[in-house]
Amino acid sequence: MKLVVIKSHLKDAIGIVSGASAENANLPVLKNILIEAKGGKITLAATNLELALEYTILGKVLEPGRATIPAGMLAGIINNLQTERLNLEEKNNSLDIKTDNYHAALQGISADEFPLIPKVKNPKGALVIKASFLRDALAQVVFAAQPSELRPELGSVLFVYTIDSLKLVATDSFRLAEKTIPKQEFSSTQKEEFRILVPLKTAQELIRAFRDDEDVTISHDESQISFSTQTISLVSRLLDGRFPDYEAIIPKKFSGEISVPKEEFISAIKLSGALGTRAGEIKIAIHENKKSIIISCVEQGVGENTYALPARVHGEIHEASFNWRYLLDGARAIAGEEAWIGIVDDNKPALLKAPNNGGYFYVVMPILKA
Repeated sequence: MKLVVIKSHLKDAIGIVSGASAENANLPVLKNILIEAKGGKITLAATNLELALEYTILGKVLEPGRATIPAGMLAGIINNLQTERLNLEEKNNSLDIKTDNYHAALQGISADEFPLIPKVKNPKGALVIKASFLRDALAQVVFAAQPSELRPELGSVLFVYTIDSLKLVATDSFRLAEKTIPKQEFSSTQKEEFRILVPLKTAQELIRAFRDDEDVTISHDESQISFSTQTISLVSRLLDGRFPDYEAIIPKKFSGEISVPKEEFISAIKLSGALGTRAGEIKIAIHENKKSIIISCVEQGVGENTYALPARVHGEIHEASFNWRYLLDGARAIAGEEAWIGIVDDNKPALLKAPNNGGYFYVVMPILKA
């Protein structure tokens, strides 16, 4: 293999695919990035056997071929080179990198040992959505998932496709986030409705990898799912397991409703969290004038604080305690300038969303009183 490539393009590709490499793998080649050059295109790939990423860039291919090089070492060199034009050549499983004033010879592993990148077989159609829209939707839910060996379904994002929407849902059993993407935001040739579990790591890599406003094509079979653009392809295994029956815990009726300025609400939560409470507990109560809510925190031996936050209040608000980090995550995920909070009582989940909804809501359990 012999090629000429632009450094910035190679750097971007390495940064994307390295997220799929396995640093602690027992199989050494999984720590490597595969570089394959043919037909005027250069494709970089990495896999941990659960997830695979490919990124294609343009370059001048003088001789086709393949090489695998440790991801960390390759990134460390390419990221620090100052020259844009790079010459790469594979010789006996070693990769030579040359510029006008630099030369490195990196020992790799035979490309024949690199696993085949899996492909989705016999998909029943596909969805096409803007990368930016998918990325933003995933970012609103992934933080609510939590890897678990005992309950692997909690370390996933549930994709629910129906004829008129695509829902993304995540929960760790203490909080839940759901984003509904309406049909007008994507196109579909999908022939059947589906419910599939996409691993959390895959969702996180999707947010990180798809940077441009390209169209992402989503297809799947019984065991794998693929997300692809003109330059990037991500293939991941699907998780087995049954996602919790989350619809049953979503509160439908509220004893009290609160509307607050979102950014000030976030600041108030952070101020209470600044005391570093061991239990992470903050309290929300209605002020007697019903024109503000009181967000407070008391930490024995540390101190206490209260914040009177202007609010529109309807109904009766029971004092309720929440984990401040969970509350902060939900507030940050809401789009717009206002946050709406529905409270049932001090022992039932609260619901956060934008006043106009926007297809997103967040449910958080209170800290129950002994």
